[in-house]
Amino acid sequence: MATPSESPDNKAEKLVVIYVPALTISHLFSSVELGELLAAHSLGVSIVVCGRTADTAAGSFAEGLAAAHPQLSFHLLPHVTRPRDVPAHDHVAQTIGLARASDSDLREFLRVASPSPSALVLDFFCGSAVDVGAELGIPTYFFFTSSISGLAELLYHAFALIHEQASPGISHQNLGGELLHVPGIPPISVDDFPAAWHDRDSLGNRLFLTLPDQMCSSHGIVVNSFRSLEPRTTDAIVAGLCTPPGRRTPPLHCVGPVIKKEEAGAHGHECLAWLDAQPEASVVFLCFGSMGRLSAEQTRHVARGLEMSGQRFLWVVRRPPTSTRSSPRCAPRARGWWSTRGRRSAGCWPTAPSAGS
Repeated sequence: MATPSESPDNKAEKLVVIYVPALTISHLFSSVELGELLAAHSLGVSIVVCGRTADTAAGSFAEGLAAAHPQLSFHLLPHVTRPRDVPAHDHVAQTIGLARASDSDLREFLRVASPSPSALVLDFFCGSAVDVGAELGIPTYFFFTSSISGLAELLYHAFALIHEQASPGISHQNLGGELLHVPGIPPISVDDFPAAWHDRDSLGNRLFLTLPDQMCSSHGIVVNSFRSLEPRTTDAIVAGLCTPPGRRTPPLHCVGPVIKKEEAGAHGHECLAWLDAQPEASVVFLCFGSMGRLSAEQTRHVARGLEMSGQRFLWVVRRPPTSTRSSPRCAPRARGWWSTRGRRSAGCWPTAPSAGS
């Protein structure tokens, strides 16, 4: 795979952007789509894959992406060792820890890159590398792959605000159903946050609390959404209402939706055809990302709640673990899985290759 100076497209004559994605399947796909968007504006784009361990298939997966997208350059940083202080089951903390372990190799890659990078774009899981960009004098940006509302909550770092207001030793589980009021989005009950974040001293909580400061130290945030979808939240961020007290709000660049373009057939997946046939603004969409895997019991509860709501819905369901895949109770419908229930609901199980993360 080519370095920025070796690309057949003669990228040495272009301004070069280095993008560092998180090593998860959905973030790698987003990195390619963002890279294509930047390349369409006559920028040279190099995607630097960090956080690889010897037991992952990320190398061969990245090679496949490179072959399919010759207009982009790909570079694999050396393997790193999984951090010993991070539980193996904590995928978020593992992803952040592995990315951080590659910072020294990333620094060396950027230091010798020719031509010198004009900008460094970091996945938010790779936030520790913002110091690398600052050290080398490279303008550094963050790419937030989720919604503007999610970015607002993260920048507002509601956990930190509660921690500052609470007495030492007080955790989320002691706050009952207290509502968190983040500017630009509806109030969120403390009980609705992931259980791992209820503990103020948990590793996952501490790592996420570093992200707002890292983002505020950057030259800007690129977000995978658009203002007309989330106008109130966008305006709240731009007005500086979501950043920690005393910190500047970096410029916000809405470039979404940046999504994988692959389609199942000439008109896309049949669930999209179903969606097109529904009245405008009538469908509830559920999708919990590549890490959002529900248990069989949780899946049944969500399905029951949706049915009882009487609302039209489109639900993207992750495949269940192998041990439960054959169970007829693992999902409300299990024939492949694409299902329509009359005119009121639709669902599908997407499939994608694993990046070995």
